[in-house]
Amino acid sequence: MTSMTLNQQKFYASIPKSWQTPLENVCKTSDIDDLVTFLKSRESQGAIIYPPKEKIFAALKATSFHDAKVVIVGQDPYHGPGQANGLCFSVADGIPFPPSLKNIFKELNNDLKIPIPKTGNLTAWAKQGVLLLNSILTVEDEKPASHAGHGWELFTDIIIEKLIQREEVLVLLLWGAYAQKKIQNLHMHFDKQRHLILTAAHPSPLSAYNGFFNQHHFSKTNDFLKKHNVKEINWGDL
Repeated sequence: MTSMTLNQQKFYASIPKSWQTPLENVCKTSDIDDLVTFLKSRESQGAIIYPPKEKIFAALKATSFHDAKVVIVGQDPYHGPGQANGLCFSVADGIPFPPSLKNIFKELNNDLKIPIPKTGNLTAWAKQGVLLLNSILTVEDEKPASHAGHGWELFTDIIIEKLIQREEVLVLLLWGAYAQKKIQNLHMHFDKQRHLILTAAHPSPLSAYNGFFNQHHFSKTNDFLKKHNVKEINWGDL
């Protein structure tokens, strides 16, 4: 990768293989150079950053580029110790469910009568093709949105853009104004034959009762996948 700086090369090399070709051009941008410089600077200043380095690209590792059939967009990782595992809305095994995740499980139970899971670790969904993508992939301890505006947003915009450009079927679950605005900013042409966009309020306790509950996004996603002869998501497999 001679056309990349050392920062860009290291960043590119850390991306799971199936995503490297689609993301190669964005990795050559100055935004990524600036992002790596910013992360190194914060680390050298003693900032506690979540998730751990090896889990920053956990969503891309668990769901390959060609296997992604559903995308759930989050904002940034949980900012408490031990919570973030690199997948949006997900927490590590044994960690109490954050309020938004509790409401996601309530709606899952309401929609498909699936019992509330015993774990908040959503890796099993990711392995079935649900890309659990935060817009910003890192955060500092007890400082929500502390890594906003440093380059992650562009990187994750390109991830969604490249998925939409594929031939494969894709369902986008956009919960809350932030996720909806992220997609609107792409100004892309969506093919109603291949793409299903489902919007709802954010599952946070502040907004869940204003349009997240009773939206039946889990069953609607599976109906769309089934219609296109794509294997449905087993939402109860956690």
